[in-house]
Amino acid sequence: MADIPCITTHSISKSFGSRPLFTDISFSFSPNEKLGLIGPNGSGKSTLLKILANIESPDSGDVARKRGTHLIYLPQEDIFDPDKTVAELLFADLPADLEDWERAKRVDEIRALVEFDDLQQKVGELSGGWRKRLAIGQALLRNPDVLLMDEPTNHLDLEGILWLEKLLKTATFAFILVSHDRFFLENVTNRIVELDRRYINGYLRVEGNYSVFIERRARYIAQQTRQELTLSNTVRREIEWLRRGPKARTTKARSRRDTANQMIDNLAEIKFRNTLKRSARIDFDATERKTKILLAGKKLTKSRSGNLLFKNLDLTLSPQKCIGIMGRNGSGKSTLIDILNGSLQPDSGYIKRADAVKIVKFDQNRYLADESHSLQQALVDSGDSVIYRGKTIHILSWAKRFLFKPDQLELPVAQLSGGEKARILLANLMLKPAEILLLDEPTNDLDIPTLEVLEENLREFPGAIVLISHDRFLIDRLCNELIYLETGGEVKYFADYNQLHRYQLSRQPEKANDAPLRSQKPAQIQRTIQKDISRIEKKIQRTEEKQTALKNEMNDPINISNAVKLEELFVELRQTEDVLEKLYSDWERLESKQIV
Repeated sequence: MADIPCITTHSISKSFGSRPLFTDISFSFSPNEKLGLIGPNGSGKSTLLKILANIESPDSGDVARKRGTHLIYLPQEDIFDPDKTVAELLFADLPADLEDWERAKRVDEIRALVEFDDLQQKVGELSGGWRKRLAIGQALLRNPDVLLMDEPTNHLDLEGILWLEKLLKTATFAFILVSHDRFFLENVTNRIVELDRRYINGYLRVEGNYSVFIERRARYIAQQTRQELTLSNTVRREIEWLRRGPKARTTKARSRRDTANQMIDNLAEIKFRNTLKRSARIDFDATERKTKILLAGKKLTKSRSGNLLFKNLDLTLSPQKCIGIMGRNGSGKSTLIDILNGSLQPDSGYIKRADAVKIVKFDQNRYLADESHSLQQALVDSGDSVIYRGKTIHILSWAKRFLFKPDQLELPVAQLSGGEKARILLANLMLKPAEILLLDEPTNDLDIPTLEVLEENLREFPGAIVLISHDRFLIDRLCNELIYLETGGEVKYFADYNQLHRYQLSRQPEKANDAPLRSQKPAQIQRTIQKDISRIEKKIQRTEEKQTALKNEMNDPINISNAVKLEELFVELRQTEDVLEKLYSDWERLESKQIV
């Protein structure tokens, strides 16, 4: 017997003012589901989650919830009494009639679950990441049947994300989570739903994790594009028939005429859906400097409030180099960015910058000077145009580049979503010529389509990049070196995220027997390097096969005569060759580390 759905929606619709978020959404959610809810900014993900949680009501349609289902909603932002201790908040829901031994057992279970060292710490002293852990711990301790989570990885550092992944992988409850973290979606979900008006039902639902979803979505979009082409050819013939005149107006031909009109309407609808796939166009303005070393930092050491953040840190920035900075919240990542930027001085060590090097910083705090200003004022200092790469671009075109509509230009910035504010900052960033980009959590609040475009353009940026991010997918795709800031000031260097992840997995046994990574024997190190080389060689083989397949497609006579298809293939081929070039570079670097 199939499980009775926990939640079922029937043709629900919701608008924000005059703007529809989603229309006629109908789906069910089962007790065994681990569902990832994705979609472009403004598609209504958070609103839908609140409707499922019975916090908001749909404009139309109904939501049915299985009787007796214990449903808990976890919002993006957590509101706690700052004067309460962690223990007071965590243990508030414990039954008062527990025996002493039962209470002690439960306290130990809770302590192990949330991994807090000091349960007597005031909540007001916690970082954003630990507050998020507290909120998740509170929710889990209430034993939900269904947990609804809106961006649960926000504010979590890498260790926190891995902690949450581990919890959700073994969860006995069902959950729906909104997230833009592609690795996280890949690792914890068994179904993906994307809200997007380009789908015929307003959403696409796929059984499987994120990689399965990507494959199925590509097939869906390709099929919808072919459907448009077929329908377009049929409609063209029917229009020619209708224009012949009297024959089309006879009673006998009425049915064909009605069918033709219906096909015209269907074609208009499918064309509309196919044109809805839009992504922000993010292209950073770079200078033409050819200097090999743009910035070098040697033995950088910094402490704050008596805590050593990092010691003897070395890094070198050169064109087309991307260094990822990772570490726990409070480990000094943003402080390092400020030192590289020159707004903060190290306690010791030095930085040498190329003459008049142009450095542009993207701040994680998303600071906009005055949110009462209109969107147009935020995008353009004065007038109705911007100067980008020496060309004048009208505000309407500039706004459209970042997915803003003309009727939004007069809206106060305060009314925009976090993702829309992030796009404003990216737009402002693009107007500044740069040789070094310092990006402090640039992916926060960005939807997946915008993340993909950001990734593509960062890959093509000819200067140097320092990237702070907990987005492992972005780190893995862009960075050719990782610097990991350990608690206590230790600095570790890795070739890629895969190496860092293996190190993290090995930390617990190493900590138990006090055997640091550097105590590995040369043979062990060589085996690790060889594993990395083998992994990259497999990636190279797959990418070369894709490159060959794309070239064959471009030489196919059918595609040669199709300009649109040819352009799509060319763009994909160029992206594939960029990936291949980076893989070759990584392979050469690892080969040079082998002992001959």
